[in-house]
Amino acid sequence: MRKFEFVNAAAKREFLDLPKPVQRQFGADLQAVQMGLAPFSRWKHLTETVGTGAIELIENGAKAYRTVYCAKFGETVFILHSFTKTTNGVDRKAMALARERYGLMQKRLASE
Repeated sequence: MRKFEFVNAAAKREFLDLPKPVQRQFGADLQAVQMGLAPFSRWKHLTETVGTGAIELIENGAKAYRTVYCAKFGETVFILHSFTKTTNGVDRKAMALARERYGLMQKRLASE
């Protein structure tokens, strides 16, 4: 089974700031990914906007929530960013932050 890790303390705070039901849902998704299974929630690839292997978990409702993770490298599922979606289109600020943290993940992997 793969390890689960937040890329930094801010990514952990963001995830813990999500509503508890969303945390539980995304947590179950991430647990499935740790076991090599597909997430239960809707999801999409973010290769073009964030980086190779980046996936966005999607929870829509009265408010929409997202968590971006990467499980492509090594034996770790890295959580890059979690946020409340506030736009109908691509949230460019959120994707830029996820892309920045993707770079942090790559640096950490290169130093191991």
